[in-house]
Amino acid sequence: ARRPPRVRRRGRPPRREGRRASSPGFLTMGWISDLVSGGPGRKRPPSFAGRSFDGKGALPPPGPKEVQVATAVLLIEVSAADHEVDTREREAIVAGLESAFGLSPDETAEVVEVAGNRSADSISLYEFTRLVDRAFTPEQKGTVIELLFRVAFADGRLAGEEEHLIRKAATLLHVERPAYLAAKTRARTAHPEGAE
Repeated sequence: ARRPPRVRRRGRPPRREGRRASSPGFLTMGWISDLVSGGPGRKRPPSFAGRSFDGKGALPPPGPKEVQVATAVLLIEVSAADHEVDTREREAIVAGLESAFGLSPDETAEVVEVAGNRSADSISLYEFTRLVDRAFTPEQKGTVIELLFRVAFADGRLAGEEEHLIRKAATLLHVERPAYLAAKTRARTAHPEGAE
């Protein structure tokens, strides 16, 4: 017996077998993609909630140079938040990087130069706080917040735009409020002329 012809229901497109649409990549910034994947052209293993499914546990921490640059970008962003970059703020950036990472003046100059370019090309803080968040302990992230406040206080005043950006960075770094306030107090003590 002949089989009756299939009747297509209205409103439902025919099902296509075979190819599935490929999903767009989740990393759009080239240097970030290279960093987390281990180099250009190498695929990053799928991950969920910060865990890697490549059998090796958590993703490896970013390299020291990338963390230094990411930290420097955050310092630069704070210095420019009020649209006025003071010489004392630049000096605070250099001093903070040298003390935090034990860098020589030449190494610091290189990091600041690279960070300046990254800052000019960036579209958000997340691409930098993500690196710092993965690399640092809670105590070290508290120190980063202190360095940000030291830059903000360096010109003698804490602008609202600067504090807003630091608060945003603290949120992205998962710094709890007590640690945030302690970092602010330490920075204010170092720059009493910038006290509110």
